[in-house]
Amino acid sequence: MRSYQSLIDQPNSAPLEWRESCTHSESTLHQLSPYIGKLKSSIARDLVSEYSRRGEIVADVFCGSGTIPLECVQMGRQVFASDVSPYAITLTKGKLNAPSDLEEASTALDKALKVAQSRRIDLRRVPSWVRNFYHPKTLKEILGLLVVLRKRKDYFLLACLLGVLHHQRPGFLSFPSSHLVPYLRSKKFPRENYPEMYEYRSVESRIQAKVARALKRYEKIDTNLVVGVRRSTIECLNLPCTVNCFITSPPYMNALDYGRDNRLRNWFLSGNTQDHIDARLTSDTDFRRMMSSYARILTTALAKNGRCVFVVGERATRNGNRSPSEVLSEVLDESAPNLRIKEIISDQIPDIRRSRRNSSGVKKEYILVYERHC
Repeated sequence: MRSYQSLIDQPNSAPLEWRESCTHSESTLHQLSPYIGKLKSSIARDLVSEYSRRGEIVADVFCGSGTIPLECVQMGRQVFASDVSPYAITLTKGKLNAPSDLEEASTALDKALKVAQSRRIDLRRVPSWVRNFYHPKTLKEILGLLVVLRKRKDYFLLACLLGVLHHQRPGFLSFPSSHLVPYLRSKKFPRENYPEMYEYRSVESRIQAKVARALKRYEKIDTNLVVGVRRSTIECLNLPCTVNCFITSPPYMNALDYGRDNRLRNWFLSGNTQDHIDARLTSDTDFRRMMSSYARILTTALAKNGRCVFVVGERATRNGNRSPSEVLSEVLDESAPNLRIKEIISDQIPDIRRSRRNSSGVKKEYILVYERHC
């Protein structure tokens, strides 16, 4: 019987095409809004194709930006998705509930904008750190439209709005700031030298352009394939069905801070930055706890002969801590003895796929493939 250690010493190499950009060929729904550490869509597609079959139920319990769920439904798989982050759930629902065409989306947007214009917004209720990102008139328009879209549960338009919340480019809504992780870039773009970057920005024109970009290249979604999208911690998650294949990319241990990186979008969605539930995993303790909860789910919800695929970001560890893939394999050996490891794939992450280039963060992924034998 093969073991983690025997496979990790000589892992299979990832396909060379995984290194290539897919930005101009993937569904533009994948580009609804940025998400730190998201899985490349072409890799997700290959994993779905290789380890599941058409009509089967695939689950992603750390769905993030919804990359795996979207690829699943596009390939005729049923899908269940969950995550603890309100931003992740909004993006995933937005992709899986996309309108049939641009005309349908534009009609829904026009109606929402008209209702939003009548809403009165009191900016005194908004934290100063949020107000610092926006012209007051722009912020009132954002909040007015946000209330309408949340009430109507229009997750696609809501995700489009989140996608243009902040950047220094004129097509976005904030004062000059970064796109992925929100922080103001006032030192690089001082107000006295760049006054045009601190003027009012219309929400209507920018979200209209964003909707058109999002629907530029995509396949119509069969919503009947969506088993469910649920916001939940892994510890409290109850799956509604037996699953043929789990494919997921767990949170990167000791590498990414999801609460900090998504704090502005999470505030608009829930009035909270979600730091308490999305905080960085600073040691293997929390990661082990989460993976133990996941293992318990696998022992009951994974069908016989079902597959389980983990995309694990590796990072050089300090203080003698073990790597995330090693911790994961130990947890599965202890808590899910009915799973057997079948394969490990090693994938180097080039700078073109990295959120922070030339940093000391995650530079390699291991894809661990397990199968339930009884």
